[in-house]
Amino acid sequence: MSGIEVFGLYGLEVIGAPVEGPDVEAVRAEVERIAARAPGSRVEDKGRSLAVHYRQALDPRAAPSLLAPPLEALARDRGLTLLPGKMVLELAPRKVPGKGSVIAEQCRTRGLEACLYAGDDAADLEAFAAMDRLRQDGIVAVKVAVSSPETPPELVSRADLTVAGPEGLMPLLRALA
Repeated sequence: MSGIEVFGLYGLEVIGAPVEGPDVEAVRAEVERIAARAPGSRVEDKGRSLAVHYRQALDPRAAPSLLAPPLEALARDRGLTLLPGKMVLELAPRKVPGKGSVIAEQCRTRGLEACLYAGDDAADLEAFAAMDRLRQDGIVAVKVAVSSPETPPELVSRADLTVAGPEGLMPLLRALA
């Protein structure tokens, strides 16, 4: 689609950009073995990262303590990084730009006057901090928390606006179009 740009996976995925760093596919079998330590967990291949989702684990409260230490060791040994999220632990190349860096870079290089960022996870706190810095530079920056029972309370408290789930975000985005 002409005119549409996609920035995903903490800035790792910019459509058309080369992948830098180790290939996470090389550790997939080991990640699958680690995920099996928390029955019900599953591994999602995101292309440039591998995400271990434990929301459906038999014991989702115990899953992080079972999964994080071996995934951290694997990340350290293979030159990767471990990104914690909402009921997920994600292995990615070590050089992760981060959501905040992508937002700041895009706003500044494009000379944007305004930016809206919507998020629902702890990793979105970095983006909210970047939005605060953009405000100091005179850019209109709106931080939206997409609320669910799993949304971190700190994200909601730092938001300018809170909407009820993705379905609550859609009318806001349509109103801006």
